[in-house]
Amino acid sequence: MSTVAFSGPPGDPRVTVAGMSSPALTALDAAGLPYRVIRHGPVRSLAEAAQARGVAVPDVVKTIVVRRGEDDHLFVLTPGDRVVSWPKLRQLLGVSRMSMPDAAAARAATGYERGTITPFGSSTAWPVVADERLRGREITLGAGEHGVAVAVDADAALAALDATVADVTDPEPAR
Repeated sequence: MSTVAFSGPPGDPRVTVAGMSSPALTALDAAGLPYRVIRHGPVRSLAEAAQARGVAVPDVVKTIVVRRGEDDHLFVLTPGDRVVSWPKLRQLLGVSRMSMPDAAAARAATGYERGTITPFGSSTAWPVVADERLRGREITLGAGEHGVAVAVDADAALAALDATVADVTDPEPAR
């Protein structure tokens, strides 16, 4: 694992450790958020991602794309050890139906492939709902490309995203 820290002023040109421009890093810079880029290579599970990033499983944030209607999506941020509670989310949003788009539709809605999705730098700035358990910690999020994540202060990130923060998850079911 290699970690690269960026801490310059917003607007500085940034590239990922892979040497390519990243919409996610550009968006983080524009928001003035300090972050660390963590390049860890391929992982096959959330537990592997946590180990590769050097964090606990709850600090690996899953970014879920949810479809409310035609061309109406949102991001739901959940701790790695939890899953979206559809009844809680529907109640919060006041809707009776939601779905998860397939991989192609998620990419069309965000500009990112599954496994790399982040609300930062998405092709459309969809609303963000974050589980309340993310508060007060450093979290890691996808950075828009496979094998790369960013570590950021959750409270600062949620504020920058103007996220609605609520109890919208349940514990991960035992397997």
